Amino acid sequence: MESKEFNFKGVTLNGFLMVFVGLVLPALAVWCIFKCVDFYDLGNHVLGTTFLITGILAGICSLLVWIGFLMLEPNTARVTTWFGKYSGTFTRTGFYWINPFYGTKSVSLRARNLDVEPIKVNDKVGNPVMIGLVLVWRLKDTYKALFEVDSQTMASSTIGDTKGLMKALENFVSVQSDAALRQVAGQYAYDDNDENTSELTLRSGGEEINEELEAKLNERLAMAGIEIVEARINYLAYAPEIAAVMLRRQQASAIITAREKIVEGAVSMVKMALDKLSSDDIVELDEDKKASMVSNLLVVLCADESAQPVVNTGTLNM
Repeated sequence: MESKEFNFKGVTLNGFLMVFVGLVLPALAVWCIFKCVDFYDLGNHVLGTTFLITGILAGICSLLVWIGFLMLEPNTARVTTWFGKYSGTFTRTGFYWINPFYGTKSVSLRARNLDVEPIKVNDKVGNPVMIGLVLVWRLKDTYKALFEVDSQTMASSTIGDTKGLMKALENFVSVQSDAALRQVAGQYAYDDNDENTSELTLRSGGEEINEELEAKLNERLAMAGIEIVEARINYLAYAPEIAAVMLRRQQASAIITAREKIVEGAVSMVKMALDKLSSDDIVELDEDKKASMVSNLLVVLCADESAQPVVNTGTLNM
C-alpha cells in the first residue's frame, strides 16, 4: 500500500522570533488602551475607537502566538491536521511556531523493545511447546499509525499525548506478534526426533526461523506503519505436560548414541588385538578360540563396571 504520509507544508516561523513577538504584542495592546482613553478624553472618538480595536486585536494575537509554539527532539514527530484533514507530518528538530489552529499529535520514531511472554502453541506434529519472542520495532509511517488503525483507543484525548498513543501502538504490536508467532511455530516441528532429516525445525532453524518470523511481523504490522527492526525467538521448550516424557526420550537417545560409540570402539579394538596377535605370531588361535576371545573382550570393553580378572592356567577357554 502506497504511503500517504508527507512533510508539513504550512507556514513555519522561528520560535525565538515569535517569543519576541509574543512579548511585544501585550505591551502594544496595553499602550493602545491607554492611547484610546486619552483620545476619548480629548473627544476624538474616531482615533479612540481605532486604538481600542487595535489593542483588542493585539491582545488576541498575543494569545494565539503563545499557543502556536512547537518544539521537537530528535526522532520525534508531530502529525498535523487542519480541522480534521491531514496536513502533513512535522519532523524538523528544533523550536518553531506554526498556525495555532492546526491540531497536532506527538509521536515517537525511536526504536522500542517488546518482550512477548512465552505462549503455548502446537508445532507441526501436534506437540505442545512453549515459545517466546523478543522484538525491536519503531514507527515508520505516521499517517498509517494514526489514521489506518484505531491506535487512539487507549490514548488520551489530550493533544500531544505521546505516551498514550505509543502505548496503544505497543498493544497492537503485542497482539499481532502473538498471532505471527503462532503461525510460524505451527509450520515446523520442535525437532527432528533424531531422524537426522534435513527438514528445518524450531530448534535447528536459528536465523532462518527468525528471518521468517520477522517477515511475517512486517507483513502484519505494515498496515499500522510499523517496521520490525529485529525479531528473535528467545524461549523454546516443551510444554510442562510432556516435558518429562520428552526428557526421558532424549536421555534414552543419548544413551543409545553413547552405546553405539562404545561398541564401535570395542569392535575396532578387538580387531586390532586379533590382527596384532596374528601378525606377531604370538599365539595360534582357531575359530572357536577367536570367538571366545572376541566375546570376552567385548564384555570387558562394553561393560559399565570394571572387569574382574580371572587367571586361566590351562587353555584360553574360560
